[in-house]
Amino acid sequence: MKANKAYLPATEDAVVALGAQIAVARRELGWTQEDLAARLGTSRQLVAKIEGGSSGVSLGTALEAAILSGIRLFGVDVADLSLVADRERARAALLPARVRPKTPVVANDF
Repeated sequence: MKANKAYLPATEDAVVALGAQIAVARRELGWTQEDLAARLGTSRQLVAKIEGGSSGVSLGTALEAAILSGIRLFGVDVADLSLVADRERARAALLPARVRPKTPVVANDF
């Protein structure tokens, strides 16, 4: 049996919040859980897990449900997500590929 991973409380809150946003958006669209599941190519039970805030659902599936439901991610509309991705890739490219731990500053003022 696979052991459950313990997540930070903020992570759990984010998963629950995203699930609730998906549930609200789905209902506002007039879709049943079965309708969203059909659009996702998955089961109604998985949609229920996403909406219930299960942290065991794959990130890709949860984001796909959010996008299909019309939820704004990263503060932008779906059409602008590629711009956000490009911008963040460009930022990452400016940083060094290797990260070394920072050396602690030793207080030598005896």
